[in-house]
Amino acid sequence: MEQKHLLYHYACRIYASLEENFVSDTEIKEQTPAPDFTLPAVGSDDIVKNGQVHLADLRGKTVVLYFYPKDNTPGCTKEACGFRDANREMQKRGIVVLGVSADDVASHRKFAGKYGLSFPLLSDTDTSVSQLYGVWKEKNFLGKKFLGVNRETFLIDKEGIVRKTWHKVNAEGHADEVLEAVDALGLH
Repeated sequence: MEQKHLLYHYACRIYASLEENFVSDTEIKEQTPAPDFTLPAVGSDDIVKNGQVHLADLRGKTVVLYFYPKDNTPGCTKEACGFRDANREMQKRGIVVLGVSADDVASHRKFAGKYGLSFPLLSDTDTSVSQLYGVWKEKNFLGKKFLGVNRETFLIDKEGIVRKTWHKVNAEGHADEVLEAVDALGLH
């Protein structure tokens, strides 16, 4: 019995250490430079180069960088389809939409194909970019705690500055909310 208690004690310490090292407490603030990254991606060839998106390559364009928990789940599908439906208007204004989750490229390809998503989906399988942007957080679902990507969005201007953040996103109607912010900030 004592050995089991000791193992449990060590396991709890290891989990606490991992959580401390991997749960992001970073918060990207408005009016600060957007952290640069490169991630594998699927989507339009004018944005995805050699199977990747490098944020710095998009300077000169307004970018909507939205993080979502998982492909093919109800809320994420609703949000993605909202951006799909608004994408033509966003493209007219020179806005690039990028969706990011921890799903792999194969999952993104199926998700994009199933729902006709024309904007790039980026694969952050090691969650390094999610951690960099402070969206890798402890979540609670049905009383179970786990780590995952939080639904958050960053509006980045042509100079690479974060102009607006949404840390609590309602999937339905979010794309319209982003377009309103683009207009209010004069980012087109």
